[in-house]
Amino acid sequence: MSENHNETSNEYNDRLQKLKDLQEAGQIPYLDKYKRTHKCIEAKELGEKNGVRETEEIMGDAKNDVKICGRLMTFRSHGKLSFGQLQDVSGRVQICFMQDVLGKDKYKSLKKIDVADFLGCEGELFKTKHGEITLLVTEFTLLSKALRPLPEKFHGVKDQETIYRQRYLDLVTNPESRSRFEFRSIFIQKLRDFYTMNGFMEVETPILASSASGALATPFSTHHNALDTDFFLRIAAGETYQKELIAGGYEKIFEIGRVFRNEGMDPSHLQEFTMNEFYSAYWNYEDLMKFTEEMFEYLLMETTGSLEVEILDRDGNPQKVNFKGPWPRHSMQDLIKQDCEIDINKYDDAKSLLDEIKAKKIAIEDAEKLGLGNLIDHLYKKVSRPKLIGPMFLTNHPTELSPLARRNNENPKITDRFQLVVNGWEIVNAYSELINPLQQANAFESQSEAKKAGDEDAHAKDDDFVLAMEHGFPPMAGWGMGIDRIVALLTQQDNLKDVVLFPLMRPLHD
Repeated sequence: MSENHNETSNEYNDRLQKLKDLQEAGQIPYLDKYKRTHKCIEAKELGEKNGVRETEEIMGDAKNDVKICGRLMTFRSHGKLSFGQLQDVSGRVQICFMQDVLGKDKYKSLKKIDVADFLGCEGELFKTKHGEITLLVTEFTLLSKALRPLPEKFHGVKDQETIYRQRYLDLVTNPESRSRFEFRSIFIQKLRDFYTMNGFMEVETPILASSASGALATPFSTHHNALDTDFFLRIAAGETYQKELIAGGYEKIFEIGRVFRNEGMDPSHLQEFTMNEFYSAYWNYEDLMKFTEEMFEYLLMETTGSLEVEILDRDGNPQKVNFKGPWPRHSMQDLIKQDCEIDINKYDDAKSLLDEIKAKKIAIEDAEKLGLGNLIDHLYKKVSRPKLIGPMFLTNHPTELSPLARRNNENPKITDRFQLVVNGWEIVNAYSELINPLQQANAFESQSEAKKAGDEDAHAKDDDFVLAMEHGFPPMAGWGMGIDRIVALLTQQDNLKDVVLFPLMRPLHD
């Protein structure tokens, strides 16, 4: 047993004894509520705004006009005088306990209080000789006894594993983490506001589906006992369902929700993440580009106050990026040709393209298992994407890579599709939707063949979706964005786990 473990065990036992002492004395150490008058920061602001009496003035005549509550973050005793820091969701304020104010017995009971306990404190604000607004406590109540201490009194949690597994400790001790997740919440709220301002309706679609449609990705599967049927956790935020809703008569809809992809984990990929998708009838992908630029200008001004934001590049260095539109547009074909001198339009099958990739000595993992579309995508990700800072629209994706996208009128080998790429991360994927049921059925058949050949990310066949399309779809365009990625970008995080409150982790075992 380590020395640190011994210290933790001793601390736990000491606090447990204090809890028993309190209970034996007839106190209830876990209360159900506390009615405060101010949050901690509100109390400090009140003292600064209204002014406070000098300590000498209030010693014998302290008022009980301020009641605050929160977690005790620090505590130091100097004989008959003790100071602490109380923290709630707004921040911290200093509190002061004086034996001459509380009385000898009440002051002595502070020995049963520990850092991390939740307290309710009432009293009068004053300013110390160092100029700090402080609550002189005339009465305090133990609201909840903590049996374990907080880590790192002054520096917060630093161990990354602890941060992810015990997020509550990270939030308690690291104000920057709390601020980051508050930003995420505000960002999503403003996103919803923008949709509402533009006439969109929010919808909800199933998480369990009989077909893994909406993206090229490997799904999670599960068995439904009552129906005795296997289902998939969705890999997109209801793409095919949302299109069916458009067919049903809605014209502007969106969804924000969790999606699941049974793929590798790295700093820019999670298997469970939050996606936003929307669809609009009678729009094409050009309309989506303009809407995307307008959306980001609104979101950035509302959340950061500027269109120029500082992000971390792929090497971790800060770099300013301006989101003022219009943004540049580059085709996938042109970028790949520029970066490795391979013209993807010359190849009609995966084998011939793979031969050329090998001739250029470009290594792509499991390339032999990939269909033409996914091979092109992996080539782009290998030679071009790491160089992109953006914001930039990547256009003209090959048809094989986009089984749900509309074919281009002039060149049927490509689709009317774009991705918003920032700092090498694909933030948005969007396209004019394929509404021809015959083309859609053929595209699903081609994807099914690729999956049989070993391409695990190929799109699954979806006969129900084709059936819906045969009843008639209007012209439409759709769009998907990874919420975690854009929040990570805007908060200068290089790992998506740092913008997800409870990222999925391998379970710990004894």
